[in-house]
Amino acid sequence: QVQLVESGGGLVQPGGSLRLSCAASGSIFSIYAMGWYRQAPGKQRELVAAITSGGSTVYADSVKGRFTISRGNSKTTVDLQMNSLKPEDTAVYYCNADYRYTSGSKYDYWGQGTQVTVSS
Repeated sequence: QVQLVESGGGLVQPGGSLRLSCAASGSIFSIYAMGWYRQAPGKQRELVAAITSGGSTVYADSVKGRFTISRGNSKTTVDLQMNSLKPEDTAVYYCNADYRYTSGSKYDYWGQGTQVTVSS
């Protein structure tokens, strides 16, 4: 079992910045990767950025150059620095943990979500 607790959402003007943080607890040793997804009203949940335990990262094309994902030294936290925010970044952002069992199967754990609103 893995528990994820997010923080850092809020309201920001276009062009502004926000930093989201997610802390994992529980059976963290089998977490392969952590990341952030978002879901806007009427749209499917989509990957924003992810980082593996080895440090490899992946970003959605829409956020490349604006968002940066990072993990803490203990690898139990993951942050998303969001710069140059646009109204289209408005969504509920969810922290994700990609958990791998010894059998090779995987399971996705999710945080409760945090609202990010970009508006003037």
